Amino acid sequence: QVQLVESGGGLVQAGGSLRLSCTASGRFFSSIAMGWYRQAPGKERELVALINSGGSTNYADSVKGRFTISRDNARNTVYLQMNSLEPEDTAVYYCYGRFATSITRSTDYWGQGTQVTVSS
Repeated sequence: QVQLVESGGGLVQAGGSLRLSCTASGRFFSSIAMGWYRQAPGKERELVALINSGGSTNYADSVKGRFTISRDNARNTVYLQMNSLEPEDTAVYYCYGRFATSITRSTDYWGQGTQVTVSS
């Protein structure tokens, strides 16, 4: 079992910045990919950013140039630096991770979510 613990959400004014962190713990061989999804009220959960073990990244078009994802492999931690925040970024942000849980198997895990609210 793998646990993902998020921190860093909160309330910020438009144009401000926040940094989210997510640390993985538990039983796994390696972290294949980690990242962030978000879900706004009345909307489906959507990808924000992903980073794989090699450092390759993938961003939603809506956050490119404003958000930066990074990871510390030694600490099994992924970060999301969010700059130039907009009210449309308001959502619950969920940490996601895909982990090798055995030699032949990978498993997806989710954090409990952290609220990000951007006021206009």
